[in-house]
Amino acid sequence: MTSRPLGVGALGGGHSRSSQTSGTSAGALGVSVRRDRRKRTLFPLGLVVGVLVGGTVVARRLGYKVGGNTVVRCRDGHLFTTFWIPGASLKAIRLGWYRFQRCPVGNHWSLVRPVKDADLTDEEREAAERFHDLRLP
Repeated sequence: MTSRPLGVGALGGGHSRSSQTSGTSAGALGVSVRRDRRKRTLFPLGLVVGVLVGGTVVARRLGYKVGGNTVVRCRDGHLFTTFWIPGASLKAIRLGWYRFQRCPVGNHWSLVRPVKDADLTDEEREAAERFHDLRLP
């Protein structure tokens, strides 16, 4: 029977099992795990940003002026200007293509939606520019 020196593991030589079986160090495995975790985190974020940018491009090509000061119409037919950023809202509750926010023309809460620039007359456009909801600081 051979005796082993103290402090030497069952595999001998004081090496860990993972470094003997895989041929890589524990530090390299940690980097690989971090990269995988970063990919799992960044992919959904990139997907959401891509969908929002794509939606903005499509909306602009359809004639809507979204992505800044946008003319919107409330359910009562009032026209006013609001700051509209697809995927974000500070002053309204987003409900798909509609938003629930305060109408400064009729002084009421209503669903609003963007209006195509081509659908507005010059008078309607001027009227909408006179009424703007709360301005952002």
